[in-house]
Amino acid sequence: LGFTQRVPTLYSDKDIIKEVEEFEAHDFPLDFIGVEPGWHSMAYPCTFEWDTTRFPDPEGFIQSLQDKGVRANLWMNPYISPAGILYDQIKPFSGSHTVWNGLVPDFTMEEPKTIFREHFMEHHIGLGVSGYKIDEVDGFDHWIWPDVATFPSGTTAEEMRQIYGLLFQRMSANWFREMNQRTYGLVRASNAGASSLPYVIYNDYYSHRDFITALINSSFIGVLWTPEVRSSGDAVDWLRRMQSVCFSPMAMLNAWADGTKPWSFPEVEEQVREVAQLRMRLLPYLYSTFAKYRFEGIPPFRAMQLEEGLILTSEIKYQYMMGESILVAPMFAGMETREVLLPPGRWYDFYTGELVGEEEVITITPGLDRIPLFVKDGAIVPMLKEERTRMPVKGEILSLEIRHYGKEPGVFQLYDDDGTSFNYEQGDYAWAELKVSIERNLLIPQMEVSNKEFFSYGQDPEWLFMTASK
Repeated sequence: LGFTQRVPTLYSDKDIIKEVEEFEAHDFPLDFIGVEPGWHSMAYPCTFEWDTTRFPDPEGFIQSLQDKGVRANLWMNPYISPAGILYDQIKPFSGSHTVWNGLVPDFTMEEPKTIFREHFMEHHIGLGVSGYKIDEVDGFDHWIWPDVATFPSGTTAEEMRQIYGLLFQRMSANWFREMNQRTYGLVRASNAGASSLPYVIYNDYYSHRDFITALINSSFIGVLWTPEVRSSGDAVDWLRRMQSVCFSPMAMLNAWADGTKPWSFPEVEEQVREVAQLRMRLLPYLYSTFAKYRFEGIPPFRAMQLEEGLILTSEIKYQYMMGESILVAPMFAGMETREVLLPPGRWYDFYTGELVGEEEVITITPGLDRIPLFVKDGAIVPMLKEERTRMPVKGEILSLEIRHYGKEPGVFQLYDDDGTSFNYEQGDYAWAELKVSIERNLLIPQMEVSNKEFFSYGQDPEWLFMTASK
């Protein structure tokens, strides 16, 4: 859930390690590196074999990343190159038509799933690869296979187009589960059947406004979308896009084509770093929000139409909820002001704690430096007390800053587990009830932790009463 950088297509292991070191030099957060098509010995289509020139020691490369607290996510399109060792094994279980001249395995059959599993476990996951980006699984008959294509299982071409991305998501997620290792990846096409799978939708389209619309609309079927950043014509558009992506399911800069960095526009480098660090500090809130997605099915990023008590009398665009308490209202290049619809109750500025309105439409002029964020009355927002550039590691004790907004009492359920395994399914997790009550006109904070052995936060948090202090 930290920050992700996808590197240029033909980067080598040395290029990628240098990129990680540049992130360190710029004091910029980095969670995982996306390795684009050049890691394959041939792509497009793919061999799923490491290129021995650019990556002579894949295991050593992945270990070097892990030593720096960074994980590796591999790009693929799931079509098999004639140059690959899998080609002859998969051919009897493939469709009648190719994509990018690559075989299309019929993953409704057990045989190709077994062949892929053995290869991926030996050559990727067993070496420490943490996830995949699944490309080119969207489109229709003139982009992938036509309606007349046939598959060995008897699945029709149209049916296979609808489920192909889902099949690969489920298959790969199961491989990681076998290792008792969680994954978080990307896919270019999905649907409601993927709401339980650990993948975020991305797209080669690049309208900022439409990206935000897609993020919002995806919540209606419980799936996730990232408004990835790739490039910009000026610093303002760059900053606005970076602000949006840091308040999305995956904070990602995709530099596969042009090698952009978070600091590519020096005039806004500090503001970009600030919003990336804010995302890192919000990890306790964000992780708990994703826990509710897992346990209760509540989308972590969701349309305002799903906010309880909100009655819409006109169209609402370009704003959404992150978790139960934070309203996000992105700005776009060229905008100086915008309207924001506030749901029932009092709402406060995230940064200052000041009251901004109550069940009304407000007009804001936020300036360039920050993305507008609003918090409901009584909300409790747990944050990391200090900035950091890497994700927490097992056994690390983290200091909390817990913010309360408004004048009402509030409760927040803070979740924690080891962050990497499925042991939480066996009960290895903790909930902490963060509570603010009112006694004799005073706000009284309290934190009660269950299963303390699985709780990695310090139990002497700093409470900030953002509104009361005003």
